[in-house]
Amino acid sequence: KMTLKLVLVSLICGFGSSFQYGYNVSVINSPAPYMQDFYNETYFNRHGVPMDSSFQTLLWSLTVSMFPLGGFFGSLMVWPLVNSCGRKGTLLINNLFSIVAALLMGTSELEKTFEVIILSRLLMGIYAGLASNVVPMFLGEVSPKNLRGATGIVPQLFITVGILVAQILGLDVILGNAKGWPVLLGLTGIPSLIQLLTLPFFPESPRYLLIQKGNEEQARQALQKLRGCDDVDDELEEMSQEVLSEKEEGNLATLTLCTFRGLRWQLASIIVMMMGQQLSGVNAVFYYANRIFQSAGVESKNVQYVTVSIGAINVVMTLLAVLIVESLGRRILLLAGFGLCAVSCAVLTLALNLQTTVSWMSYLSIVCVVVYIIGHAIGASPVPFVMITEMFLQASRPAAFMVGGAVHWLCNFTVGLVFLYMEAGLGPYSFLIFCAICVATLVYIFFIVPETKNKTFMEINRIMGRRNKVGIQEDKELEDVHAVPGGQELKTDIFSGDL
Repeated sequence: KMTLKLVLVSLICGFGSSFQYGYNVSVINSPAPYMQDFYNETYFNRHGVPMDSSFQTLLWSLTVSMFPLGGFFGSLMVWPLVNSCGRKGTLLINNLFSIVAALLMGTSELEKTFEVIILSRLLMGIYAGLASNVVPMFLGEVSPKNLRGATGIVPQLFITVGILVAQILGLDVILGNAKGWPVLLGLTGIPSLIQLLTLPFFPESPRYLLIQKGNEEQARQALQKLRGCDDVDDELEEMSQEVLSEKEEGNLATLTLCTFRGLRWQLASIIVMMMGQQLSGVNAVFYYANRIFQSAGVESKNVQYVTVSIGAINVVMTLLAVLIVESLGRRILLLAGFGLCAVSCAVLTLALNLQTTVSWMSYLSIVCVVVYIIGHAIGASPVPFVMITEMFLQASRPAAFMVGGAVHWLCNFTVGLVFLYMEAGLGPYSFLIFCAICVATLVYIFFIVPETKNKTFMEINRIMGRRNKVGIQEDKELEDVHAVPGGQELKTDIFSGDL
């Protein structure tokens, strides 16, 4: 059942960490002209000559791209940090990156230095890279199996809320102006401060305490606090099935994970889903959105309000995903999400090509943008992170998040780097490439990715073990379980490859 403690820990992690990822994705879009003016003015005051336009382009490209690059570095830190400091401990340490970056960005104008903004974007990227992986891992591990999908999508919900709040605060009339932009950038430290003060009062992941730390009493107490009852023996028993696996295999390093036969389909699945999530064109759709709305007759000064409305749709549809993921399951949301994105990209290509000759095509373009965002919000964005939590056991989960996170951020960085060239060379036909990627991801999910709703981590692992052709002896082994001591059940799983 959903307890107050579980609700609060989900909200604190979501607001304190995931919110800031979304906020910093969007926060520099609105004040960009004013920030570039500040770069120019600072350079002129130092050197007495205006900044060269190519140098300004380089500086702004660095300002934008340091965030996903930092996200990649942050993802590489997931495995060592969560294994040595725990899930909660990592989130608390991570707040320091955000608070330092917020102070630097907030005071950059007073200090007359633009270099610290670029450095701060890197720090915020590291923060987001850690947060985007550790929060779903932590919430997935503290949740009961019947709520794991819903709590696993909470981080994505807060990412969309962060994007929306940055869009609203970035309006010209609020903080998206010449005086307000340092405050807009500096506000990102507040959620971290709140998390730093409140998260210590909540328990660490019980699975981490029992399986990796070997402390059954602390794990029991943590579970009792999270579940709001004393009877947690069934969940402890399910966790204890993984304990022997941890002893036999230790914490799987990333290289071991990549070469381990018993996890090859799980690893392939998260790589495909993460690549599909980022290479499916979501950044391109947002990039094109302003132009699409202008071509449909929306005045330039009102486009920012339309952008906010798109952000609101994103939040509402992600909230819908939280509410329906436990009833419909993960697979249907993934398939529906990538399916809607594929159809939207195909129709959008047609609409953009015909909008100069057929008047109503510009309205069809708007419909495509909205449908695409709905598709991404219900499936493509939130569910892959849930699947990483569910498809791996405790020993391999940190390394899996490290791989998935690295792929996520590298693809994000690549799209940001390549899309402008694609758009210049292919124009609207760029969306046919995104359509093909969506279709390829959808086909893979349809044939390979199992439904994980309401299944324990061990049950999911057995399903994947059969796909990896390492669980053939499982039925016979399971029959033998009753004849041996309790811990032996896991041993058969290990030897059948179901790590």
